[in-house]
Amino acid sequence: MSRVTGFLVAAAILVGATGLAVFMVSQRPEPERIPPPSQVPFAITAPARAGEGAIPVFGAGTVRPRAEIDIAAEVSGKVVWVDPAFQSGGRVREGQVLFRLDDVDYRRAVEKARANVALQRVEVLKAKEEAQVARKQYEQFKERQAGSGGASEASPLALWEPQLEAAEAALVRDGATLAETALNLARTEVKAPFSGVVRTESVDLGQFVAAGRGVARLYASDAVEVVVPLSDREAALIPGLWDLRAGDGSREVVARVVADYGGQRYGWDGHVDRVEGALDEQTRTLDVIVRVPEPYRSGDADPDGAGPPLLVGKFVDVELEGIAPDAWFRIRRPALRPGNEVWAVRNDRLRIVPVEILQRLDDNVYVTGDLEAGEQVVVGGIQVGTDGMEVRTASAQSE
Repeated sequence: MSRVTGFLVAAAILVGATGLAVFMVSQRPEPERIPPPSQVPFAITAPARAGEGAIPVFGAGTVRPRAEIDIAAEVSGKVVWVDPAFQSGGRVREGQVLFRLDDVDYRRAVEKARANVALQRVEVLKAKEEAQVARKQYEQFKERQAGSGGASEASPLALWEPQLEAAEAALVRDGATLAETALNLARTEVKAPFSGVVRTESVDLGQFVAAGRGVARLYASDAVEVVVPLSDREAALIPGLWDLRAGDGSREVVARVVADYGGQRYGWDGHVDRVEGALDEQTRTLDVIVRVPEPYRSGDADPDGAGPPLLVGKFVDVELEGIAPDAWFRIRRPALRPGNEVWAVRNDRLRIVPVEILQRLDDNVYVTGDLEAGEQVVVGGIQVGTDGMEVRTASAQSE
């Protein structure tokens, strides 16, 4: 190949490559134009939920008996009979005989006392008869002595007055002894003072029971109590709390007790009965006492009545009916800012709203303030804000 031919070939290759490059450059796509990022702050919001009626006051506590006593015999003796229901977990009714003691000696004491009363009644009749005879004899003697200047007054002893009084007093004494022995005989039957549930018992046939020694523990089944510790701020939400009187049956403050059994939640209706008169020294809280009647009725989650009762010792959640302000809102806890402020968003503008905190519960805060139902409040995204600042928003994924 000649030198000229080589140059021509090289020039052709160079021109072709240049043309191909120009063609490829002309066919390249236009790059996407991305606008500069916005300088407006981005905020995550959640709605403020408006509430109606009473504010719920939430607490928790342990179920305890309304009343719990030790069962003890008032006389000593050997146990001769025990009711089958009188055992741990057994339910008994008011006036039911729980166990009996051997009453042979007490019956004999009653018979002796009754015999003494009968004998003393005879002595009283004799003394009355002697007193009548003595009075009659004295009247006759007084008539015979009337003409000779009159007879002196007879002494009470001559008229059998102290003898009659002594006989009547002895009859009263023997009557009291008879009543005492009859009472001791009745006490050989130990009865339940109220309807309840036997917590513990240690009574068996043939066992000797000493008077006054506790042999069982019984708690009332007509009602139970739940001790709910509340802060002074939470207690202030309960209307008329300090006007309540223990045991007066007031049901003005409604309560709802909820317990968890096997993954199922059961509820019982109750009411606030009273409040303890002092703060707990350890927790600095007030103990509010909630009373629940008919705890052995199944909770409302089981309409068939086959569910569990509200057992003593169970830890439960309690919802109390608080005060009813004109307007209150439930917001998420992250929406509450330092200084008790909430950042609300209206027309893409930030609005700083002072609020009053009524209660905190888990992720929720109950407040009052210049908010509107459903108004979006900031729960995240921005850390610094000023009143009237423009913001971009997006709703939180969970509320």
